[in-house]
This record gives sequence, C-alpha cells and structure tokens, in this order.
Amino acid sequence: MTEELSRTSALASRHTALGSGLEDWNGMGTAWTYNSDPNDEHDAVRERAGMFDMSPLKKVFVRGPEAQAVLDHLTTRDLTKVGPGKAAYLCVLTDGGGIADDAIVSNNGGNEWMIVHGSGDTMALLKASAAGRDVQIDFTDDLHDLSVQGPASLEILNAHTDIDLVELDYFEHALAMLFGYPCRISRTGYSGERGYEIFADGAVITDIWDKLAQQGVMPCSFTALDKVRIEAGLLFYGYDMTEENTPWEVGLGFTVSTNKADYRGKAAVSAAKGAEKINNVCLEIDHTNMVVGGETLLLDGKSVGVINSPCYSRRMEKSLALAHVVPELAVGTTLSVAGEGQNKKAKIANYPIYDPAKLRTHK
Repeated sequence: MTEELSRTSALASRHTALGSGLEDWNGMGTAWTYNSDPNDEHDAVRERAGMFDMSPLKKVFVRGPEAQAVLDHLTTRDLTKVGPGKAAYLCVLTDGGGIADDAIVSNNGGNEWMIVHGSGDTMALLKASAAGRDVQIDFTDDLHDLSVQGPASLEILNAHTDIDLVELDYFEHALAMLFGYPCRISRTGYSGERGYEIFADGAVITDIWDKLAQQGVMPCSFTALDKVRIEAGLLFYGYDMTEENTPWEVGLGFTVSTNKADYRGKAAVSAAKGAEKINNVCLEIDHTNMVVGGETLLLDGKSVGVINSPCYSRRMEKSLALAHVVPELAVGTTLSVAGEGQNKKAKIANYPIYDPAKLRTHK
C-alpha cells in the first residue's frame, strides 16, 4: 500500500487474515490477492459460490420528491420505467457524451433511490444535477456491499433468509433478514453467474461474512474477479471505458434511452451514434499466461488497437483480454501483440467468450 487510504471496510480484518495487503482501489483497502490461489477462487464462483467485498464501490442515497428527476438528468436510462424494488445498470455521461462513470440505480420506494458507482465522476455530476432541487444526497461507507456469486448462491442464501429469493428476478432487490440481520439483497453481480449483492451495515457485515464462509462460500480476491468479469465481457471503468468513449463504442448502447427527456450529454451522445472510433472486443491470445495490459495491437504492421484488461483463465486454458480496436475488424481477425519485447498473436473472439446468451445470470 503506497498511499494513505481514506475509506475502510469493516471486513478489512477478514481480508488481512486471508493474506491481503489491502491494496487501494477507490480510496479503500481492497483484497487484490489472498493466500489462496485465484484460480481456485475462480472455480468456486463458476462451480458453487464465492464472495467478494465490493464495498469500495460508493453507495449514495438520493431522497426526496425530486429524487427521480435528478437521477433521470444524471443518467442514460429512463428511470420512470424502474419501479420500486427494481434496479438498472446505466451510464453517467459528460456534457460531451463520453462515459464519466457506470453505475446501478435502485428504486427503494418512498422517494428513496440508491446509486452505486465506482471511481468515476458520478458524485460531482450528481450534485450538479441536484442543484436547486428538492433532494437530499447521502454518501455512506457504513453500508457495505458483499457480493455472493455462483450457481449455489440461491440455495445457500435462501436457507438463511426470511424472504423467498426464488421470487427475486434479475435486477430486483428487497429488504430481508439474512442470518437474523437486516439487509437489502439485490439480484445483481459482476461475475457472469447467478448471484446476489448483500447491502448491510458495518456492525453486522463481518458476522454475515463469517456465516457465509461457514456455509462453504469461498472468499474471492479482485484477481479472481478480473477473471470472471473478463470472461463474461463485463467492463471496468477506467480501463475498458473512459470519458473518451461513448456507450456505442463499448457495447453499452443498451443503457441509453434516447426517447427520454433531456439528460446530461443526450445531444452529444445521440449525435455520436454511428461515428464510433473504436469497438470493444474480447481477444484470445497465443500465450501461456496473462499479458501485462496496455500492449498495442497491430494488423499488417499498423496500429489498430490496445489491450485494456488481460487475464489468464485456467478453466478455459486461454490467455484473454478485453481490448479496443478500430471498428472495421471482424471476429476471427488475427492481430499481433506488441509490447515489452513481445510478439504474440491474438484473435478477436466472440463476445462475451463465456455464456454469450447470458443464461447463467438470467435463469
């Protein structure tokens, strides 16, 4: 850890006990590695259940009569279609139509909404959208986010809740008691598997973690998280998308409700459709390990792209990466990877490479 952290997870002691050095992400000590093998953690998520401390994501409540209107101005989705108990994944745009952040917005009912975002400019832009409006904005780090992901997550959680999670559809959420503790359970995640995010206060989250571990849910590091999310084609803000990219360029056009009332960046993002400069793709790389990231991609000696998020998947026995390439390159195109003395080949693969029909998250 090279800099002072401004935020602390109540689960920090659990991470250090497992070997984490609490590396920084988004100002919070984060478990990038444990003493366990991240490949085994990857297996746990795909085969049974693993859990990630996603508390470095920022949780912000927006409350009041104009809460929905403020969030509608901030984000790309038409929130009039997101009723109580529902949530939506969306983008926050700059005035120029670039991606300032991505986030999940949840309608908690009673003029209360929650927006969960990463390391982008959501908070500053939210305050700008809220200026002069009848809303209250409350950022809280006491609310923690524990993500339980994998095919057994439903069975494990349902045995210890007071609600029937079978009834909770994808991107729905509800208040519940879990192991006797109050929380909100959301059927969302970042793994390409069926999973749930548990939002609970710091006073109870460590006991929830311990009880899940006793049920055989494996603690998983962010190194394992990279493996599952890259396989599933899920983007990480700051790597796979930045303010330089529009939603159309990185496969997030589905988050843009072009017919909704005005929102920040609407005119610019609408004008940018059809003028994409890059395309987000998945690569299979001829390598026995992960590449470093940042390598230039060449076609016939000409630069045509860059690698953003690499990983090695032991399960697939493939070196994978998410990359930006010029739009005209088709699936199956072979490229050269240039960087740090490397001269490897990479092929543009179908996207996402894991469960392209998304049957595992939606079933």
